[in-house]
Amino acid sequence: MRDNISEIHKESYEDIVKRAIAEDLGAYGDITSENIFEEDNISRGFIICKETEGAVLCGISLAEYVFKTIDPSVSFKILKNDGEIIKNKEKICTFHGKTMSVLKSERISLNFIGHLSGIATLTKRFADIASGYGVKVTETRKTIPNLRLPEKYAVRCGGGFNHRFGLFDGVMIKDNHILAAGGVSQAIEKIRLRIPHTLKIEVEVKTEEELEQAIKSRADIIMLDNMDCKKLKDAVNKIREELGRTCIIEASGGIRLETLEEICKTGIDIVSVGALTNSAKAADFSLDFE
Repeated sequence: MRDNISEIHKESYEDIVKRAIAEDLGAYGDITSENIFEEDNISRGFIICKETEGAVLCGISLAEYVFKTIDPSVSFKILKNDGEIIKNKEKICTFHGKTMSVLKSERISLNFIGHLSGIATLTKRFADIASGYGVKVTETRKTIPNLRLPEKYAVRCGGGFNHRFGLFDGVMIKDNHILAAGGVSQAIEKIRLRIPHTLKIEVEVKTEEELEQAIKSRADIIMLDNMDCKKLKDAVNKIREELGRTCIIEASGGIRLETLEEICKTGIDIVSVGALTNSAKAADFSLDFE
C-alpha cells in the first residue's frame, strides 16, 4: 500500500489541480448543474472501476484534492490506495456532499484517475515480465507537458522505476549531442571535465563504432538504442567483457510487450519505454450516484 499524495510534491499537484478546475469551470462555473439544482441539494455515491480485467489504481488522492478544492465541505472517503490492483466493479472511494459540487468535481477527478491508472496498469504489465530477469523498467521524458511528476509517480505505482526527471538532473548524451560534438568520445571527454564527479555519464549509441567509443571512454551507462536482439546481445557481451559490471546497460527504442522478454534475456540492466507515458490507454472508471 502506498502513501498516496505524499509522493507527489504538494506545490506541484496544487497547481495542476487548480489549472484543471479553471480549465473546466472557466469564469461561469457549471451552468447546467447550477440551473437544475438548488444550493442545498445533497448527493452521495462512489467511484467504481469499469475495466473488465481490473486496473492498477493511481490518482485517488488527486481526485480527493479536486473535490476538496471545489468544496471543502464534501465528505470524501478513500477505500483503495494508489498502487493497489482494483477489480472490475470495485469501489475506490465514496463521497457525500452538495450535488453541484460533486458534479463539478466528477470529470476532472475521473480524468486524473483514468489517465494515471492507465499508465500504472501498463507499467505493471511490463514490470511483471522484466522483473523475472532482474531488469528494471523505466519511463522516458515523453510525457504530457506539466503532468510529468504525476505520470512518473504512476510508473512507480505500477512497479516501474523513474529515469531522469528532466534535463537538469541527469547527464544523457544523445544522437544530436554526439553529432554536434564530433563524436561519442569528444562529447564524453568534454562533459567529464565540467560536471561533478558524483554525476554518472550516460550515452546513447546506435552503431558499433559509437559503442566502441563509449566503452573506450568508460561511460557509466550505455543506452543501446533501437537494436534488434542479436545486436543487443553482442553489445552486452562486449560491454561486459571490457567494463564488467561497472557499466549499467540500458535498452531503448520501440520496445513492446511482445518483444520485452527476448530483450530482457540479452543481459541488459534497464529497459526504458516511452510508451508507458505517451501511449497508455486511460483506464475506465465511473462516478455514480446512489
